Parts: sequence; C-alpha cells; structure tokens
Amino acid sequence: MNIESIQSVYFVGAGGIGMSALIRYFLSKGKVVAGYDRTPSELTERLITEGAQIHYEENISLIPEICKEQATTLVVYTPAVPQEHAELAYFREKGFEIYKRSQVLGIITHNSKGLCVAGTHGKTTTSTMAAHLLHQSHVGCTAFLGGIAKNYGTNLLLSQESPYTVIEADEFDRSFHWLSPWISVITATDPDHLDIYGTKEAYLESFRHYTTLIQPGGALILHKGLELQPDVQPGVTIYTYSRNEGDFHAENIRIGNGEIFIDFIAPDTRINDIRLGVPVSINIENGVAAMALAHLSGATDEEIKQAMASFRGVNRRFDFKLKTDKVVFLSDYAHHPAEIAQSLKSIRELYRDKKITAIFQPHLYTRTRDFYKDFADSLSLADEVILTEIYPAREQPIPGVSSELIYDHLHPETEKCICRKENILKLLSGKSIEVLIVLGAGDLDNYAPQITELLYV
Repeated sequence: MNIESIQSVYFVGAGGIGMSALIRYFLSKGKVVAGYDRTPSELTERLITEGAQIHYEENISLIPEICKEQATTLVVYTPAVPQEHAELAYFREKGFEIYKRSQVLGIITHNSKGLCVAGTHGKTTTSTMAAHLLHQSHVGCTAFLGGIAKNYGTNLLLSQESPYTVIEADEFDRSFHWLSPWISVITATDPDHLDIYGTKEAYLESFRHYTTLIQPGGALILHKGLELQPDVQPGVTIYTYSRNEGDFHAENIRIGNGEIFIDFIAPDTRINDIRLGVPVSINIENGVAAMALAHLSGATDEEIKQAMASFRGVNRRFDFKLKTDKVVFLSDYAHHPAEIAQSLKSIRELYRDKKITAIFQPHLYTRTRDFYKDFADSLSLADEVILTEIYPAREQPIPGVSSELIYDHLHPETEKCICRKENILKLLSGKSIEVLIVLGAGDLDNYAPQITELLYV
C-alpha cells in the first residue's frame, strides 16, 4: 500500500477512538475521508466538522463515488464490525484491499521511531502523558492515542520534524504485532480478551512475540514483577520500572491537600519535586513509565518536570466531572477487574472518610463470563455498587451471562442494586451521594452531563 498515491480513505467503523486518530491523520494529508458508524456520537460529529463524511446507515448507496474507485481508495475497518457488514462485503466483492486499523497504523509509523505503550491497562494514560512530555519538549513527536488528550482536545498530534511517533499498542486481536517499536513500555499483562486468545498462556505468548518486534538499538521498559518472559533481539536494552522499585521508580512520595509530589529516579539522573498535573496515585506509576520513555528519547529533566505539572489528563480516564465540598463525581474507562481495583484504591486514598458509590456497566458478555468473580472482588472496594446491563459491543448475548453473576458475588457488606441505564438518573435522584464514579468502556458515560447537572446543587 502506497499512502501517497491514495486519494480517498473509507472507514468501516469510523467512530472508534483509534479509528478517529487515523481519520484525522488522513484529513491532515488532504485525502477525501468518509465512513460508516453505527451511531452518532460527540466524536463522529467532531470528525464531520473537521471534514470527514460519515453516515450512520449500513447502506452501499451512501458510500461516496470517489471511495468506489478501487485503484485510489484505501478501505480501513475495525474488528468490532461484523464480517457480514453490507459495506465491508461490498468492498470485499469488488476486490478492494481491506486493511485493519492496526495494519494501517503499522505502515504509517514503520519509518519513524515508534514509542509504543502496551499492556492490559494504563496504556492510554501512559501514552498520552508521554506524548505530552515530548510535545512540550525540544524533542517533539507525532502521536496516535487511544483517548482524547485534555491538553489538546484531540487524539492525534503531528510533528513534521520529530523522528518519534507515540503509539498506544493494542493487544486486542493481536493488533500490536503490526508495529515496529523503537522503545516500548509494557504496563501489565493481566489476562484479557480471552474471547480472542482462549487462555492466559496464549495471551502472554502474544506479548512475548510483541517484544521480539522491538528494533535493535531500542529498549523495553517492563513493569517489574510481570509474568511475561520477554524475548528481545540482540541490541535491545531491557529496563524495569514500578512505583517503588526498578531502574525507573519514584521516591519521596508526598500525597496531601489534593496534590502529589514525587522524585523521579532513573539510572543516570534524579528529578526532584515533580508535581503530578492529575494528582491520583495510579498516575505515580503511569508517570514513571511516561517519564522513562521521554527521558530515553532525549527530553531534558527540566522539560519533563514542567510538562508533568501541566498534564491535564485524558477524557474518561479518572476524569473529574464535578468536585465540590459536598460531592465528587468522576468517570473512568476501567473495564477490567485489575483496572477497577486500581481506580477504586486511588479514590479511597483521596477520599478516605467519604462514602464511595460506583456505577459499573460491564463490557462484553465474554469478559463478564470469564471474570465475574474478579469483578465482584474489585467492585467491593466501593461502599455501594450499582450495576447496569452488559454493554454488548461486538458480541451476541451468551445464555446465563448477565450482570447478576457479578451482583451475586459482591461482598456481603457492599450495598448493591441492579438498574437499567435509562433509569440511572431516577435512581440517583433519590440518593445522598458523596463520591460517585461511573466505571466501564460502554456508553454509560453519555449520561455524565445529566448526572453532573443532577448532582450540582
């Protein structure tokens, strides 16, 4: 595929966060960009205002004529779209070359130095933080991110000069195997996507293979204590990191008065008194990984220190919607048991004496089936748990799998109920809320503006 000779790009599943970064990239290159998504969203409407032609009906006649020119059109799809999708089937029957999002990302970034962040959780915040550190430094970067960076209002950063591209390396469907990392962080390898991998062993093997793709002369920054056995090429340096130990870690951690300060320790430097722009404890560890990536890429100590303080976070990642003396409301994309546990522990650290209410929308029937006991254990870190129905995404229902599996295994002392998402506002209006968090990767976050309005008294 020669991107320069492409005149138009058609996206099947245009509204996904990863797809939208590619849409913005091709728009920046002056290509005609069009596509389909199942439902309108704030993101798709933004993309339309930026120049993309997006429709919401599965209808071949709505594909622009220029996108039906096989020789000059690139078709990109997301695995979340069913293979029998009418528009996907049309392109297949007409002999178009059809690429997964991850393949296109791999091709675009192949000739740059890829700074990739992989892992079951933490990768969106860590990669966005690293992109911000580099963007604010003399080094610069292009970045394809898995969330909207609050500092920039987008998930795509572009640089004409920098050799570096920050990439969120997604393990779903083995997508990250298309990448050629120069330096990679691996944050976690807690098993996930077992609908794809089948077993924990296959999941870990996928990460092992990913480590073989790191280019000689580059580096792997591995979270200390992972089960993963890396298998890097000769000439790749392996570093470890964590909150408290490893080649890169934090010391002198100070948490209080709504702020967090740390000292950053690297093999060849120490940066004292770094203030976290988003002061939640999980960002100590995310920050260590991001600073390690920026440090190895040539950002100076002072650039790193200033940029860490100015980082504003990522939409839907520990995203405070309301913070008053009476009530706190935030949204977090956490949808794996380990992520939820980290999120609730961070909240408990900030609000030790407050009642914490968590609303959780499970994401996928298979993930609920595979981890319902773990979900129950993690959610029980909250004082009260409200469960909604499962968000199916790409899946069909599985008999016997529902939110009740989690509900039945919540700890006895946990207040709990199940509520349909359309009734959430009514339920909350009758409660006295101190700290409320909405958890999950589905569409419950769409209610956040109304919840904020309800709680703002």
